[in-house]
Amino acid sequence: MLSNLLIKNYALIEHLELSPDPQLNIITGETGAGKSIMLGAIGLLLGNRADSKSLYDPAQKCVIEGTFDVSGYAVEHIFDEEELDFTQSCIVRREISPSGKSRAFVNDTPVNLDTLRRVTDQLMDIHSQHDTIMLGNNEFQLQVVDTYATNDALLKKYRSDYRAYKQARDTYERLNSEAGRMRKEFDYNNFLYQELSEANIQPDEQDQLERELNLLENAVEIKERLQLAYDYLDNPEQSVLDMLKSTIGTLTQASRLVSDYELLRERAQSALIELRDLADEISNAGSMVDIDDERTIVVRERLDQLYQLQQKHQVRTLQELLDIQHDLEAKVSKVLNLDDELQKAKLDVDTTQERMAKSAEKLSASRLAVTTEIEQQICRWLFELGMPNASLSIEVSQVAPTVDGTDFISFLFSANKGIRPQELRNVASGGEFSRLMMVFKYILADKRKLPTIIFDEIDTGVSGEIAIKMGNMMQHMAHSHQIIAITHLHQIAAQGTAHYFVYKDNSSARTVSRIRRLTFEERVMEIAQMIGGRTPSETVVHNAREILNGTYSSSSTGKKKQPKLS
Repeated sequence: MLSNLLIKNYALIEHLELSPDPQLNIITGETGAGKSIMLGAIGLLLGNRADSKSLYDPAQKCVIEGTFDVSGYAVEHIFDEEELDFTQSCIVRREISPSGKSRAFVNDTPVNLDTLRRVTDQLMDIHSQHDTIMLGNNEFQLQVVDTYATNDALLKKYRSDYRAYKQARDTYERLNSEAGRMRKEFDYNNFLYQELSEANIQPDEQDQLERELNLLENAVEIKERLQLAYDYLDNPEQSVLDMLKSTIGTLTQASRLVSDYELLRERAQSALIELRDLADEISNAGSMVDIDDERTIVVRERLDQLYQLQQKHQVRTLQELLDIQHDLEAKVSKVLNLDDELQKAKLDVDTTQERMAKSAEKLSASRLAVTTEIEQQICRWLFELGMPNASLSIEVSQVAPTVDGTDFISFLFSANKGIRPQELRNVASGGEFSRLMMVFKYILADKRKLPTIIFDEIDTGVSGEIAIKMGNMMQHMAHSHQIIAITHLHQIAAQGTAHYFVYKDNSSARTVSRIRRLTFEERVMEIAQMIGGRTPSETVVHNAREILNGTYSSSSTGKKKQPKLS
């Protein structure tokens, strides 16, 4: 349940903090005093979109924080799945900066809006006038049946099977649509693949061939240049080696006279050894240069083949050609194995479809099993709420599989005797919608273990004895759920275990919306004003006191009290 609510810098609210009662909380106040503003702030905790224009002070950030006591509620698995810290006291916070940036936190851990909605969806349910309109929506009606039948596990299983079937069907349809195109392209792709495969391309051969061709095409000149270089170093007539030998002899004689020249002689001797080795290597290099016209032709033709393939496929490297060859091989292989893949994909479709159909059948059976009970419950409670001739029937028809199953649910309603039931959206008035929604919320309350339920003027269009009975129903729900009810009716306001009054404070330069919990005497006066206007008579005040003495004392005992039946 909601144990504490803090709202700072939101719309007309500068600072608001309250700790709702665990049972039935009543909120009253004049129109425009800020009741809907408070709901808007709570809506932000539930993941609604934020707007910086809603800031009371545009220069300060807005903070809405709710502390929820979740002990006794099976919500820990959601925290585990979302990798959030779980505690019995869960703090949900929403912040809006002056720039409009919104941030959300669960137990001080930043979360996105999807995670925030998933968590708070298990903590609070808000009924608004928009929800009353939704009652005529077939998807909402389907949710009512599923909630009453406690179909969470069946629906989860079906949706898992539905997603698997849809994925298998999409895969098969995509493969099937590609099959025709792939078969048309097969001959061309196979030709390209065979051409590249027969070329037997090696990743590094182009560089090697280009170097080899350069050597072959210049073999004569290279051989001549190497021979000339060798001759300079070592030939019978005059060579660098002979001259260096003479230099060494001269330095040897000088070093005998003066020992300081011995180092020069040693360096000359080292140079002679190095030059002899160089001469040998030049001679060997020259002998390895072959003038081979046939090899030159072979290398040229191979390079021309590689260049043509690169140009044909618009690439620059052999590795890119090999990548294309691999891709073509995969395409060709896929076509060759296409029938097997299609058969396998079709089998997967059939298998997942059969599994989905079985899940859908169980889900449908569960829904059908409760329709009569729902009809009876709705009509029973509508009778208690002043609609003795109301009738509601649930029509179930089969449709193609959707994410919600294979059932189309339609609520057919008639408020008057002898009038054939029609689709709910076409026949119910505002007051009838309010009573219908109250009944739906009432019969579903024990089916879904929600800590907190908020009613925003669910009593629209009702009054008198009917309002008293709606209040009794809320009071009964409050024994297993925390209820917060915004109302304009004194019959409902009198049922609360706590009563909060929302008002505008005009004492400063700017209007501020505030809220305070009323004492018993303040409740007497508020109920009296709701009955008789701003200046109620003593008789009205006395009546208000009697009303509260009759309901306040019984509700405050905490005893479970069933709504009174006619």
